[in-house]
Amino acid sequence: MKIEGRCHCGNLNYVAEVDPDKVEVCHCTDCQTLSGSAFRVVVPAQPGTFKLVSGEPKTYVKTAESGNRRVQAFCPNCGTSLYAHALAGDPHIRPPIVGLRVGAIVQRAQLPPKTQYWTRSRQHWVTEMASLPEVEKE
Repeated sequence: MKIEGRCHCGNLNYVAEVDPDKVEVCHCTDCQTLSGSAFRVVVPAQPGTFKLVSGEPKTYVKTAESGNRRVQAFCPNCGTSLYAHALAGDPHIRPPIVGLRVGAIVQRAQLPPKTQYWTRSRQHWVTEMASLPEVEKE
C-alpha cells in the first residue's frame, strides 16, 4: 500500500509503501515516553520505498533495553515523531528497516494494528478504554 506521511506543521513530508498486515502496537517504555502516550503504533516501510519528499528531520540515537541502537527522527519545528531505524553499521541489526509512526501517516485510518508487543509494559488501563464514557467532539 502506498502511503504519504507528514509532520503536524507540514515541514516534513515522505512517501513509502507498507504492508497493512504488519501494523503493530508497541507498549515498551521507550515508546510510551517518546510518544507521550501509553503506546505507539508503527508499521515498517517496505525496504527501499521510504523517501523524504521535503524537509530535514532532527535525529538522535536511543539505546533500547535490548542494547539495539535506534535512530529516532522527528520534525525540528513541531516535534512530530516520524520514524526510527537501526543505526547504520550496527552489527547486531539487519539492514535498516524504517519504522513509520502511524499517527503521522495520512492513510492511518486504513492501518489498524494487527499485533501488540512489549505487553509486559502495557499500562493496565489500556485494555479498559472501551468501557470509558465517550464524547464525540469537544
